[in-house]
Amino acid sequence: MIEIYKHENYCVLKIGKSEANLELADSLKNAVSATIEKGHIFIIVDFKQVDYVDSTFLAALVSALKEAMKHKGDIAVARLNKHIEHLFRLVRMDKVLMIFPDLPESFTGSFGRNSGGQS
Repeated sequence: MIEIYKHENYCVLKIGKSEANLELADSLKNAVSATIEKGHIFIIVDFKQVDYVDSTFLAALVSALKEAMKHKGDIAVARLNKHIEHLFRLVRMDKVLMIFPDLPESFTGSFGRNSGGQS
């Protein structure tokens, strides 16, 4: 389950399950497409409830990022637990996606990674 809501100048895709896996990968891609269709090109995926991420979901994140970039948008992630953040850094996802410790006040993409994210 992925909940979509507007927050400040971007949309949040909140993952409502503890496992972000193959089952949610297509839901993520569909949620990103639907959000972009509505004109919201800056998206943050909220991992607050997630305890586990598999490779298919990571691949879906990269695919979603490519989709957003086609529309001059961007995707970031927020509220990763320490194990998932370690995984993101291990597989170098932190070089591809901005990582926020919490939902930021503003997000307008990674054009200068100084908008509050960590890398």
